[in-house]
Amino acid sequence: MMVKEIYCTPGLWQRLKRELRHLSKEEFLHAAREWPGAVVLDVRTSSECTQGGYPGAQHLDYLHPDFLDQLETLNREATYLVYCRTGRRSLRVCTLMKNSGFGNVYNLESGWVEG
Repeated sequence: MMVKEIYCTPGLWQRLKRELRHLSKEEFLHAAREWPGAVVLDVRTSSECTQGGYPGAQHLDYLHPDFLDQLETLNREATYLVYCRTGRRSLRVCTLMKNSGFGNVYNLESGWVEG
């Protein structure tokens, strides 16, 4: 009997996650308080922002039609701590930023949920 080898490739999310730097919520909050010049970037929708978030975060709605134009205005030399509600949009934003030449980008692993 011949055994056929089966290869399982990792899913897209797992591949993207491996290429980025992630922080737990505790690490994220520590970095936001202690890293000089770090920019906290909230990529949720405006309606999600009304439910709370990190005080003083810069809002850049990932779903807004002008998102990429707004992203282009950011300083590529700054350190960014990026979050959304679940971690999926922030993962995409961090990937876009990394691919656009931003060197210091960190993703909040599990997203921001009040409560």
